[in-house]
Amino acid sequence: MVSLPASGIDARSSYEVIVGSGVTSVLARELSSVLPGARRAAVVTQRGIGAGVDAGISQMTFVIEPGEQAKKMSTVEELCRGFVDFGLNRHDVVVAVGGGVVSDVAGFAASCYHRGVALVNVPTSLLAQVDAAVGGKTGVNLPEGKNLVGAFWQPALVLADTDLLESLPEREWLSGMGEVAKYCFLGAGDLRGLATPEMVARCVAVKAEVVSSDQHESYRRMILNYGHTFGHAIEAAGLASAGEASITHGEAVAIGLVFAAKLALRLGRISEDRVRYHEELISGLGLPTRPVKVSTTRELLSFMLRDKKSSEGLTFVLDGPSGVEPLAGVAERDVLAVMAEMGCGS
Repeated sequence: MVSLPASGIDARSSYEVIVGSGVTSVLARELSSVLPGARRAAVVTQRGIGAGVDAGISQMTFVIEPGEQAKKMSTVEELCRGFVDFGLNRHDVVVAVGGGVVSDVAGFAASCYHRGVALVNVPTSLLAQVDAAVGGKTGVNLPEGKNLVGAFWQPALVLADTDLLESLPEREWLSGMGEVAKYCFLGAGDLRGLATPEMVARCVAVKAEVVSSDQHESYRRMILNYGHTFGHAIEAAGLASAGEASITHGEAVAIGLVFAAKLALRLGRISEDRVRYHEELISGLGLPTRPVKVSTTRELLSFMLRDKKSSEGLTFVLDGPSGVEPLAGVAERDVLAVMAEMGCGS
């Protein structure tokens, strides 16, 4: 068991991320320690995931839709109305048990309900354990783009039980590895070959350090979106055209990392060797390095322009001589040239 502080900007935003085998079993004990006044727990999960979770207090389970289609405003309303029927008050707790979709949606509902009730995350996917469940980002999608409505709402506790990852389908595991690949470029080092608890803990340690310095994404926290500007665009284009994502989030991030590396090369920020390292590490993890043709380049550009980081035109997080950092005002011609090189759009 590894216990990591994930501090925010003040003591009220500090919480423990407990990583290890079987740590779900300590939920009741840890919850009573962290939130001694809680009398009810609203357990938000998806079908087939949250059974057997014991919060140690009166609890009711709320099951949301499977997959990315659950990330919508109507789901948040349904949850909040269910919380009312359950009698949940502002001294109680929402417990999110599931992958990144569950932590995003349940966290946003917790941030809104009674203007904010406590949240505990029990991530059950690799993607959620290394990224989505830590750091306080919550939100849902709109047809116009990913995660455009949400709030920063830090959990009171995160329990990352690595035993829960043993039954993940291979594609779900690989989706999480897309975020793991991101952390390899953000200071975690080469994570290939590590035991799962150590790999998760090292990713969480990097994210905790970054979030501690910039809880509300004013600048530095943007590096956690490395690979996401283009990745979110191809995800959103898939949602817009087919009603569901044609690729997983982690696959999209992996492709976005290669895109960002090629864009950094075109802008003279990194060498061809550095681009090759991106491609080799990502393909070595079993992830894709090229997108399918999901949309026109103009549609992809429109999604990227609506990215939450964008305030001065196209904004990307790019590798460079000083490390990974945000860069605003990237020229459309350079973005279009890299999209053409990677064979996407038309």
